[in-house]
Amino acid sequence: MSAAPVDPIDRRLILATQSGLPLVSRPYHQLADEVGIPPAEVMARLARMLDSGIIRRIGAVPNHYAIGYTANGMSVWDVPDERIDELGARIGALDFVTHCYHRPRKLPEWPYSLFAMVHGASRAEVLAKVGEIAELLGADCRAHDVLFSTGILKKTGLRIGA
Repeated sequence: MSAAPVDPIDRRLILATQSGLPLVSRPYHQLADEVGIPPAEVMARLARMLDSGIIRRIGAVPNHYAIGYTANGMSVWDVPDERIDELGARIGALDFVTHCYHRPRKLPEWPYSLFAMVHGASRAEVLAKVGEIAELLGADCRAHDVLFSTGILKKTGLRIGA
């Protein structure tokens, strides 16, 4: 998939949305007003940039602490490499896993290659959910651990200048 060229209007849309969509009932209409194009064109341009890979995603990034999930644990899993895609898809489909991804092992110190973020109202709740993942993995789980967050970090992506 090759990225299409970015024209000046696309660039203005990227700049207008890189910190998130406006928190209003009709964000695409507000963007249309800011950029000076119709709302349908805003949506079409964002869809095209998403499809072509210019932008990676359009989605909500909730503050888990603000909605009551104060225990946040990155569960890490040692699973067979030949099954990582299948197992990752199964774990990622769980409603309590917000993101799941593959990372390289760093043997012998770090045998884990599958990561899944789990949020809960308490550490006990997170550990119970991690237990569900362990049951789902069964014999494919050779080892696992949970790394609990100690604070909240500001989540931002790449920023481009005006």
